[in-house]
Amino acid sequence: MFDSGIGGLTVARAVSRLLPHEQLIYFGDTAHLPYGDKSTAAIQAYSIKICDLLLKQQCKVIMIACNSASAAAYELVREYVGSKARVLNVIDPIVAHVGKAYAGRAVGLIGTKQTVNSNVYKKKLDDLDAGVQLHSLATPLLAPMIEEGFFNNSVSDKIIQNYLTNPALDDIEALVLACTHYPMIKEQIAHFYEGKVEVLDASDAVATHAQAYLEEHNLAARPAKKPPTHHFYVSDFTQSFEESTRIFFGQEVHLEHYPLWE
Repeated sequence: MFDSGIGGLTVARAVSRLLPHEQLIYFGDTAHLPYGDKSTAAIQAYSIKICDLLLKQQCKVIMIACNSASAAAYELVREYVGSKARVLNVIDPIVAHVGKAYAGRAVGLIGTKQTVNSNVYKKKLDDLDAGVQLHSLATPLLAPMIEEGFFNNSVSDKIIQNYLTNPALDDIEALVLACTHYPMIKEQIAHFYEGKVEVLDASDAVATHAQAYLEEHNLAARPAKKPPTHHFYVSDFTQSFEESTRIFFGQEVHLEHYPLWE
């Protein structure tokens, strides 16, 4: 798995819970976070170089655990990797869920500028022809706010409220959290809506999709006596990253500094 930083650990956490026998190799490109304000060309270049590292680790599946990278680089990565590994993204599973559960209804979406401006969710939902009316809003302050540990407090409450009261999100029945950081503020968002809007966390849908994909293609790991040893790499290391991994992954992990860009 790879992400622009450590936000993708919310996906890694969901996958590890559902697939406890699978070994995870995680790369957080902390030297370049956030991807949300980077150009498509830059994200594609970062993604290809990270995939080289993951292929050297003999990964059977590469999951792009980042909405911005999934939007900008999924097709290129899949073409580049070819038959060396399977490639999954975090967008298709939640799009499929929304298409089934909210056909003919209004659904909101919040994410980075890169994800929202790419229109990838709208294009994919339109392809399903399910009549979903998508209302998207870029919320660029949320990911860095969460990275800095500003959530579940009055400061983050005000920022979240400011975004969610935007007219672009009026009259929606569900809200897609289209950034892997956002599960950390799911409860705050749900509290804001007071049960009137369903808040959709993509990480669980992604984990379920990964499980089905592995089983369908006979790639699932066999149960072993010892649990697998996961590896977590970051391209730039600070103490705050390591502290934040406990929050995103739900347990303490050791980050290995892998200076991919030196």
